[in-house]
Amino acid sequence: MMEFKKIRLNGSRIEELQKLLSFLASNWGDVLDVNSLKVVHLSGAMTNLVYKISWPTKKENVCRMVLLRVYGEGVEILFSRDDEIRTFEYVSKQGFGPQLLGQFPWGRVEEFIDVRTLSASDLRDPEISSLIAMKLREFHNIGMPCPTKAGLWDRLRDWLGKAKTLCSAEDIKEFRLNDLEKEIETLEKELSRDSQMIGFCHNDLQYGNMMFDEKTRSITIIDYEYASYNPIAYDFANHFCEMTADYHTETPHVLDYTKYPGVEERRRFVHSYLSSAGHEPRDSEVKQLVDDAEKYILPNHLFWGLWGIISGYVNSIDFDYKEYARQRFCQYWLKKPEFII
Repeated sequence: MMEFKKIRLNGSRIEELQKLLSFLASNWGDVLDVNSLKVVHLSGAMTNLVYKISWPTKKENVCRMVLLRVYGEGVEILFSRDDEIRTFEYVSKQGFGPQLLGQFPWGRVEEFIDVRTLSASDLRDPEISSLIAMKLREFHNIGMPCPTKAGLWDRLRDWLGKAKTLCSAEDIKEFRLNDLEKEIETLEKELSRDSQMIGFCHNDLQYGNMMFDEKTRSITIIDYEYASYNPIAYDFANHFCEMTADYHTETPHVLDYTKYPGVEERRRFVHSYLSSAGHEPRDSEVKQLVDDAEKYILPNHLFWGLWGIISGYVNSIDFDYKEYARQRFCQYWLKKPEFII
């Protein structure tokens, strides 16, 4: 039982987890001895706490592994957990991600994909970047059974309202929250076009949400809390902004915008995305998506800035959410004159 103590759960939740693990082990033909369990906290998650749980099987030197996701406190204010579970189950059935093995009101147990999580430096590897782009196109075309309207603008307005409710007067002033309703309205008007491609976007395409199988050279996209239909250019913008982050340093909240990808790197990513459909894209197609993605970094900065403010008030994970938000808003006001007059 000592290993269970590594997980931040009270006694009744530990009992629930133990029952589920025993049930799963029995179905797999294992004999579960709680004293033989090993628990490893997986760092880098900023919404939930994530653990790898393993135990020995009847085969010598072979262990069974599952992933436990303990939901962060108060994070349901940011998204619908029911919608996320529906997305998780649908994506899993389409063969895109891990299987759902069991769930509780406070978390769930998933299939553990025994391949490595990408690192910050992997995003700059041309081969891996191309594989991400191709997998992203598959994800965008997954055909989720829900309305295909872009969810970005409504979510920004919703989060803005929640942030203003939670924030102190000082924070409202510092982060200029009273100015943001007009900013969101302007961005929606300037960026929305009938001709833009809409897809089921991941909306959080950071390196920790992608798994890489070295043997098959394949990418698996995981964690769908923020997934929704959006312009695909927004997902590109989000991914490019994530190249400035490294969540496995002593200061995981600090972003380094000197690492933002240059135009040629962005062009290669978009080209890989478009060419994965089986035809060579026109230069004008590539340029249009690259240009659109650059404009969509503006709402992306607002998205994660608001996320940071709200998370700082409701989430107890050790991460400087407010400083992260401060950086995203600074980038918004810095970059806005380049795209919006």
